[in-house]
Amino acid sequence: MSDIRFDVTGIGNAIVDVIADADDAFLTENGIEKGSMQLVDADRAEVLYGKMGQAIEVSGGSGANTIAGIASLGGACAYLGQVKNDQLGTVFAHDIKALGVTFPTSLKDTGAPTARCLIMVTPDAQRSMNTFLGASASFGTEQIDEACVSDAKITYLEGYLFDSPAAKEAYYKAAGIAHAAGRKVALTLSDGFCVDRHRADFRKLVKEEVDILFANEAEILSLYETDVFDDALQAVKEECAFVALTRSEAGSVIAADGQIHVIDAAAVDKVVDTTGAGDLYAAGVLFGIVTERSPAECGQLGSLAAAEAISHYGPRPLVSLKELASAQGLL
Repeated sequence: MSDIRFDVTGIGNAIVDVIADADDAFLTENGIEKGSMQLVDADRAEVLYGKMGQAIEVSGGSGANTIAGIASLGGACAYLGQVKNDQLGTVFAHDIKALGVTFPTSLKDTGAPTARCLIMVTPDAQRSMNTFLGASASFGTEQIDEACVSDAKITYLEGYLFDSPAAKEAYYKAAGIAHAAGRKVALTLSDGFCVDRHRADFRKLVKEEVDILFANEAEILSLYETDVFDDALQAVKEECAFVALTRSEAGSVIAADGQIHVIDAAAVDKVVDTTGAGDLYAAGVLFGIVTERSPAECGQLGSLAAAEAISHYGPRPLVSLKELASAQGLL
């Protein structure tokens, strides 16, 4: 077995988020599905960008946000994701490395530009995402850094990247490397529409390769094709050793070690932007797992990190999660 260098290595779409306020009428006029993620081509991305109001640009990508959260909690992390050697790609690489995260993936000099996600935030704090995958869609088996996977306690896979056939192969390669090294594999389902597109493949991956699963209520219902949350919970806990399911303001449910733990949502003064809430919840839970905390304590860390994320614009922490968790007596 190789030495452990990382708590978590993340793999996902390397994306720069462009975030702006919008109202429901804007979503309707532009055919945007509220609260979901839609894939768009380069032309559609350009049109929507031209119609957006004043925006802020921040490095994002679901898996990368989770890794940023773990780093903020004090974890040692690596991240694998493809960007181009262009302005946004340089920004992404700088931002992830500035967090102390190892980012070994080479920036591409040719091909599609760096991915971007156009996020419309409505007054109810719901985020509607329109994602141009660009260079991130070229991620495949050749981008898997075997040392970063084998030297991590957990390899965390982002469901959004599953839209790329090459990425599916990469995920199985990464899972094989991780398990051969005696490590664990975690997966987030990412989006209900993503599950709809790849249900059979996700079910296979969860059953055969995944040790730790993250999903929200809509995603887990879609995965098991049921309208009853408890039915989905009972089904998934038979297939995966550790399951963390978020339920928005109702908190979350963790199934592990034959027990079910109901975790309250952490209090927040005002919900500003739900972008990254699930990503940061996963960060807290994963950090709890690698530091050998109980499932309930893992859930509490997840809730705390998610609450910080939704208190401001952007998907990544604006304050030290380590200091915040310490002040709350969770670390």
